[in-house]
Amino acid sequence: MELPVNPFKRAILGGRQQIGFWNSMASATATEILAGSGFDWLLLDAEHAPNDVASILGQLQAMMEHATHPILRVPENDPIVIKRYLDIGVQSFLIPMVETVEEAEAAVAATRFPPHGIRGFAGASRASRFGRVKNYHHRAHEELCVLVQIETRKGLDNLEAIAAVPGIDGLFIGPGDLSSDMGYLGDQANPVIIELIEKTIYRIRTSGNRAGILTGDETLARRYMAAGCVFTAVGIDTGTLARTTEAIAAKYKG
Repeated sequence: MELPVNPFKRAILGGRQQIGFWNSMASATATEILAGSGFDWLLLDAEHAPNDVASILGQLQAMMEHATHPILRVPENDPIVIKRYLDIGVQSFLIPMVETVEEAEAAVAATRFPPHGIRGFAGASRASRFGRVKNYHHRAHEELCVLVQIETRKGLDNLEAIAAVPGIDGLFIGPGDLSSDMGYLGDQANPVIIELIEKTIYRIRTSGNRAGILTGDETLARRYMAAGCVFTAVGIDTGTLARTTEAIAAKYKG
């Protein structure tokens, strides 16, 4: 059996726009539905959603018949946490709150076997299709994608250095935390923040790396894509469900 390819990684490295959607409902059924909706990638959230290794495993299995690529946001930049998700077959990771070169290097090291990293060896995990993938331990890194979130002033200060870390495949701008850290809590659409995000996208691009973001505002999404954002999440499951059902209820309850 051959090593499964990572179409998302290949696409962003090739500069091809990848449209994604945020999945926070911690439900294999919801994940299966969203995976069939036509997005290029689906973010499975283990930071701000009640997910764990077992629930993510079920969601990965629910996505298997679809072309949509799963990206996992881990709760923290911790090698033990990352190792457990690697072993169940996650190939693409979003690491929150990366602010320094050292933190970026640690994220990459957690996904690599020695001597290039510190990932622990498992002989027959789901990642290797239970030992069936040829030369898995020597080749796994080829199809792993490491994305880091830039969410603070400190992260912005170190952006170019973080972007230059070998193995960092993309930098994801976290508009919620970034706007909060800049003094605009809950005001992601403030012109100051929009301009800052566009400048940050430009900085990521000119550093030779790839930029990503999440926004449910279509105008902003298209604006950030035009600025050079190459992996763009355009909505969130919980918000979409809440607003849609509210509208339906309002039709009948006035």
